[in-house]
Amino acid sequence: MKQGGWFQTLAIAAVLAAGACQKKSADATATDFDKPRPLGGPAMPKQSVEELNTPLAKVDDVTITVGQLEDRLNRQSPYIRARYTSLEQKREFLDALIRFEVLAKEAQRRGYDKDPEVVLTMKQVMIQKLMKEEFDQKVTPESVSDAEMKAYYDANQADYVKPEEIRVSAIIVKSKAQADRVAAEAAGEAGKTNKGFRDLVEKYSQDPDTKLRSGDLRYLARTSTNVPKPVVDGAFDLIKVGDVSGAIDAGNGTWYVLKSTGHLRAMVKAFDDAKAQIRNKLYRDKRTEAQKQFLSDLRGKAKIDVFDDALGKVKIDLSGASGDAHGQELPSMPGDPPLGSTPP
Repeated sequence: MKQGGWFQTLAIAAVLAAGACQKKSADATATDFDKPRPLGGPAMPKQSVEELNTPLAKVDDVTITVGQLEDRLNRQSPYIRARYTSLEQKREFLDALIRFEVLAKEAQRRGYDKDPEVVLTMKQVMIQKLMKEEFDQKVTPESVSDAEMKAYYDANQADYVKPEEIRVSAIIVKSKAQADRVAAEAAGEAGKTNKGFRDLVEKYSQDPDTKLRSGDLRYLARTSTNVPKPVVDGAFDLIKVGDVSGAIDAGNGTWYVLKSTGHLRAMVKAFDDAKAQIRNKLYRDKRTEAQKQFLSDLRGKAKIDVFDDALGKVKIDLSGASGDAHGQELPSMPGDPPLGSTPP
């Protein structure tokens, strides 16, 4: 066989593998092949079932029909399809299909169809096809209603409407006199950088909890209540990130010196602006939930016996000296824990 023939056969194998995941039946019908394809040119003329089922070649008990060859060709990109318009080029493609079937027959004769790796691959393809056909039509982005999106938006306002926030670090002392001295030092070279201010926190701050965080009070909104209100007001009086406050009377016997370390602008995303994002999220959630329910129903119908006492006999090779570096994993299913995670 010519070298080019081998390459073409391998290319056709890829075509057939892709077609196997998409085509519902090997039998050609007018419905299968009348679907418009994005060629950018005139639509394909309709063909009868009889035309589509016309045999082109037979390889033992396998028949290659007009519809099958046509379908394989029309699944390619417009650029590839344009290369197979003449009778001679179609014959070349048909010959590659024949070579593919001849090789497949020989592989089957040698028992490769029962090889564990082949069986696993076949199961993976079947599962992919099952899940695609089960859910592509049942659960779509369009199945998410405006009412569902609005309900989600209203219940998660904090994700779409966020107030302005200021992040500050604080040196907390017990007297105004000390706070004035610390503020003067922090306003100079010693507090110019975040590291310098953290050093001042370590040196002067008398609040154990905030001192453990190098004085970080995290982000504060104008409505924050986790620190005294004068401290919140003082934080918002700082104009730029890096600014240092004077002594702030917290009203509870403590005095604060603040340094601004971050600023988040207010964000308001209206419902109409958030709809696309919400639709995608709810669509993914619906699909995941439908898949979990589908799998749960199937497991409920199956007779499953698990022999936990035999798990101890499973040996894991940790040497790294054998096997494929990438390995071959079973397809993950909804609800499966990711590899490397600890089951709940």
